[in-house]
Amino acid sequence: MPEHVLVPVDDSDQSTDALEFACREYPDATITALHVLDPRGFYGMTNIEGTAETNYEKLEAQNKERAEALLEDAREQAAELGCEIETDHAVGVVADAIVDYAADHDVDHIAIGSHGRTGASRILLGSVAETVARRSPVPVAIVR
Repeated sequence: MPEHVLVPVDDSDQSTDALEFACREYPDATITALHVLDPRGFYGMTNIEGTAETNYEKLEAQNKERAEALLEDAREQAAELGCEIETDHAVGVVADAIVDYAADHDVDHIAIGSHGRTGASRILLGSVAETVARRSPVPVAIVR
């Protein structure tokens, strides 16, 4: 049985299902919910005035607040399932950040939703899920 399970979370139903799967299947493992902030998406937001540096800082702050809200939701979801989890966030290209986090934090299993919330990944199997499955140094469960 895995001792440390990583569950990438966003606000998709699939990531909610992946967290539920991890809590039910690995109740004795350490479970970490991870939200990845992709700085490439910061500039896709509008209605912020100022210099490029100021815009980036404001967008980064807004995204960190959103990440903390998502992670709080994950903690509450897990608590409803009788599971206490750890949470963390990372900044980077989503699939790369997930794989790097797993390698750097003694994760021995990843449970990931089949599709997330971002653009083209909703069209395919889930480009993030597929990339994580191909590059992960540990086993990956893709939850549909």
